[in-house]
Amino acid sequence: MKIVKINYKIRQALHNLTNNFNHLNGHLFINCQFIVGKNIRKLFKDGLIVRKHVHMHSKSRVKRIHEAKRKGRHSGVGKRKGTRNARMPSKVLWMRRQRVLRRLLKKYRAAKKISKDIYHHFYLASKGNQFKNKTVLIEAIHKMKAEKKREKELAEQREARRVKAAEKKEKRKHRKEVQLGIAEDVPKPKAAEKA
Repeated sequence: MKIVKINYKIRQALHNLTNNFNHLNGHLFINCQFIVGKNIRKLFKDGLIVRKHVHMHSKSRVKRIHEAKRKGRHSGVGKRKGTRNARMPSKVLWMRRQRVLRRLLKKYRAAKKISKDIYHHFYLASKGNQFKNKTVLIEAIHKMKAEKKREKELAEQREARRVKAAEKKEKRKHRKEVQLGIAEDVPKPKAAEKA
């Protein structure tokens, strides 16, 4: 019992001298009156008092598993704790998608690729969840632009046919009037025809 008490006192004295963890090498039987700084240094030098090694806390295994997780490993069904919405909220996905689509529309409008009315149409359509990604939106824009171009061409053709038909009708009417003797046949000057 006395030996344990002496060892305890020595250890306490050592601990008061330094914060490093020390332990006694084997059984050391000395009186407490000799425990002073010089004696402790001598005992340390003789190897009767030994400093404990610092416990390692290696991060190598942690780094290795984190690197694997970055690659997508260890994320199967068995490793999941939260629900799908808790792990990746659908609201966040929605916000990201909307920002991507709106950014594209703004870019196209600034570059004069689409008009204001087309921009407005697709802005509302994207808000209404009609396009799941940017590629689908670009395809829809190209399709709409092609339709508008075709409609414009058809309208121009219709207008040209209408004008031509009106001219033909006017000529036929004039010819009839000339035949009946109501109007005189006045040939148009060539300069006016060219103009």
